[in-house]
Amino acid sequence: MVPAQINYLAVLATAIIGLVIGAIWYSPKAFGPMWQRLLSISGPTKMRPITVLKTFAALLVMSYILAHFIDYVAATTLVEGGVTGIWVWLGFIATTLFINIWNEDRPLRLWLINAGYYLVVLAVTGGILAIWA
Repeated sequence: MVPAQINYLAVLATAIIGLVIGAIWYSPKAFGPMWQRLLSISGPTKMRPITVLKTFAALLVMSYILAHFIDYVAATTLVEGGVTGIWVWLGFIATTLFINIWNEDRPLRLWLINAGYYLVVLAVTGGILAIWA
């Protein structure tokens, strides 16, 4: 197998974009309050630097692996990359999070919030990685 052609700057940029999307997604003006209620978290939450660092590291790995998928399917347009990200989400993220929600007896709304975040991140990341090859 030929090694994937990875644009490391694009991987770094999309990991940062994933953080920004998360900050908006889980903000008080978006899904943050509902997410907190579903997890029984009371009061304002603070993003500790270590939490941001761990999240960034995970998003960096996710972007790097998605870059391989983008290369393997030869996606070169925003739509092709976005669709690839959606398929990766459906096959790996949506299903895994659903199993967790189901087995932990948590509300489906929690799955919708968390899985929705990853759907947006992977679609955007896939699109960017495809055009920034």
